[in-house]
Amino acid sequence: MPRVVDHDERRRQIAEALLAVAARDGHEAVSSRAVAKELGVATGSLWHYFDGFDDVIRAAATIVTRRTDERIAAATDGLSGLARLDALMHEVLPIDDRTRIEAYVVVGFWGRIATLAPAPNAGAPTVATWQEGIRDALDQAITDGELSPSTPTGAVMELLRSITYGQQVIEVTEPQEASAHLAVYDSILAPWRS
Repeated sequence: MPRVVDHDERRRQIAEALLAVAARDGHEAVSSRAVAKELGVATGSLWHYFDGFDDVIRAAATIVTRRTDERIAAATDGLSGLARLDALMHEVLPIDDRTRIEAYVVVGFWGRIATLAPAPNAGAPTVATWQEGIRDALDQAITDGELSPSTPTGAVMELLRSITYGQQVIEVTEPQEASAHLAVYDSILAPWRS
């Protein structure tokens, strides 16, 4: 009797193998052969689950985004205002071993995803799904009197979102102490603190 394979689980395993190779060896080492070797399977077996290597990359990027969302949900549970925002930013800025490795993986995906065949949702796996959490935390901080009522929440939200991407690039190209990344974050809020 043929073995029953959970298609979704196998797709997840393949994407996880890509992440393991990228984190350990860098994006230049990521290939279908390296992913298959990580799994201990023949390269051709990958294509029973994906249409091509670009689909594997999208699946791996989706896993990183989901993990980040789960960490943010756990870290911010029960918090509001600036405490919530601080917890959220600590999960996306490259300030510890986990978030630094994630920065290397994610920044590598950006270059690869940007070169994929044009598609309306080509960048969707790496979209910052947590940006509304930033807006909610800013709004609560204003309500709680932690930030000035004149705080331009839309602009501050965009700045915070931009620095998370920017600090990930900086970490990859010029590694920094956690305090340097956090100082950039603090400088965005400083003019608006009550």
